[in-house]
Amino acid sequence: MATAIPLEGDVDNTGVLRIVKAGFLLAVIQAVTVVLVSIVNKSLDNPANRTLTAILVFIGAMITAFYPGTRTNPRTIEGIAGAAGIGCLATWVYVPIDAFILQPFGVYTNRWHEIGGFSIWWYLPVWWMVGTFISWQGGWILANLNNREGRISVPKAIVLTTICTLVIGAIAAAVHFPRAGWYVPTFAVAMLPGLVLANVISAMGRRRA
Repeated sequence: MATAIPLEGDVDNTGVLRIVKAGFLLAVIQAVTVVLVSIVNKSLDNPANRTLTAILVFIGAMITAFYPGTRTNPRTIEGIAGAAGIGCLATWVYVPIDAFILQPFGVYTNRWHEIGGFSIWWYLPVWWMVGTFISWQGGWILANLNNREGRISVPKAIVLTTICTLVIGAIAAAVHFPRAGWYVPTFAVAMLPGLVLANVISAMGRRRA
């Protein structure tokens, strides 16, 4: 299928096989991260619990945000959409992994179930939207850097997103935003607006000729 946007060299790689393979791999990485977080939560006490949970959540979030973009090498909406597609596919592949492996083996704690009124399915549609959004914004940030510097820069994208997330999370905790505090869930949620802010900042500056 021809694209309406001319491709340039080895950028905006959105072949179906590439998207499918990357989506499946990302889903497996996400599942492994969930299992590791579960093990840490059930076997360790604070502060080791919080520290390792924060590290694992950070790694999983950054992979979800920027791994898809490394596969599509985005520069235009074509590559950005491809990154979002990888993120979306990963969330759907995660569903059977969750239903047939993670839930039967009791990976999730009672607190996780209580959030959704003891329903084990409440988080799946949320994850479909959030997982896709994270990869979409990550792909967009990499595309901005690609256009400005002639290549994607994952380290710069991670540093920028981390700073934006920490600032937003700290502000939310400092002003006592409802349910916000100096703990992992606040900063995990803060990553969503943090990605948007990082996207805006990454778009600033002189574009590569």
